[in-house]
Amino acid sequence: MVIRAHSGRRPGDSGTRDAILAAARRQFAELGYDRTSMRQVAIEAGVDPTLVSHFHGSKKQLFLAVVELPFQPAKVLPMLLAGDRQKIGARLARFALSVLESEQGRSRMIGLIRAATSEPAAAEVIRELITRELLIPLAEGIGSDDAAYRASLVASQIVGMAMARYIVAVEPLASRDPASVADAIAPTLQHYLTDDLSPHRS
Repeated sequence: MVIRAHSGRRPGDSGTRDAILAAARRQFAELGYDRTSMRQVAIEAGVDPTLVSHFHGSKKQLFLAVVELPFQPAKVLPMLLAGDRQKIGARLARFALSVLESEQGRSRMIGLIRAATSEPAAAEVIRELITRELLIPLAEGIGSDDAAYRASLVASQIVGMAMARYIVAVEPLASRDPASVADAIAPTLQHYLTDDLSPHRS
């Protein structure tokens, strides 16, 4: 079935905007930044392509309009900081897997990761929303030194795992149960957050 764009506006700007944003959110998540076009977003939304430009100007601005994390860092941070400092890696691992295993969370996070590989704006969003608003405060909150470096190491582990498990589908990682994956990466996250990271010379 071919979906054709309708000329003119939907009744009310809000309905038009919502349709465009919903279509853009789905396409950026499933196709990535490069393969998503404003015209295809308009076709899926059932609106004239000029309306997408009218509301959002450019593909970059459209992307930034739909980018949002499936969680609020300010609410997650206290939960991760609560409890034993030596178990924070396990708490973070379980949280990350719980987000990625939910349909909405996985769609948004994978969309961000895919876009970040080709669009600097997406990479900046990841740095701002995940590293600076969650992971750096997390490292600082438990009193670790060099918080920014530790946060970047944690991000490399989580993003790398997400790519291998959910995008590339590397087996047997892709089919292993989430709890096992969380248990496997937890010690590495713990090491990055709390252990001595200075080089050891013999």
